Amino acid sequence: MPARAEGAGAPDARDTAAVAGQLGRPPRGLRAVAHRCPCGLPDVVTTAPRLDDGTPFPTLYYLTCPRAASAIGTLESGGVMRELAARLADEPELAAGYAAAHASYLADRDAQARADGTPPLPAGMQSAGGMPDRVKCLHALVAHELADPGANPVGRAALDRLPRWWAAGPCVPDPAGDAPAAGPRTEPTSDKDPR
Repeated sequence: MPARAEGAGAPDARDTAAVAGQLGRPPRGLRAVAHRCPCGLPDVVTTAPRLDDGTPFPTLYYLTCPRAASAIGTLESGGVMRELAARLADEPELAAGYAAAHASYLADRDAQARADGTPPLPAGMQSAGGMPDRVKCLHALVAHELADPGANPVGRAALDRLPRWWAAGPCVPDPAGDAPAAGPRTEPTSDKDPR
């Protein structure tokens, strides 16, 4: 599994409550906080490849922040997926980076399955977002890039177009009522973030 941002790791009760608030339901298959929003709450979580009943879960890195998800939805409806797909066809370096992102994602998902003591997902079910050659879901690609900064160049390209979704503070009330942790931060989300 890739190195994680500061504060990422095993979810505590506060994290689980925050994710439940973001999703509007209890999280399923929650394994780790993969990335924290600058507000301090989780915005990407790592999920089990299979739910407790054995059902495959559609993505390893799940974007939980509703503000980020809404901003990404605006990109998708604005044609950014088509634009990025065209860039994949025209830019061999981007396509190679995206193929490497796919390999990294598969390795991470298989590692999580091993950690969970479950078999890896069958061929054709392991990847997300259209990898390795299509752009199908920017939510999954941005979540991968936030979870593993520098791993997904298409996720990075989408992330760089997003507004500062965290600027108004947390998307849900901080379950701990911890005002300092809930306030906006100015630290970058990765070394490529210009903040």
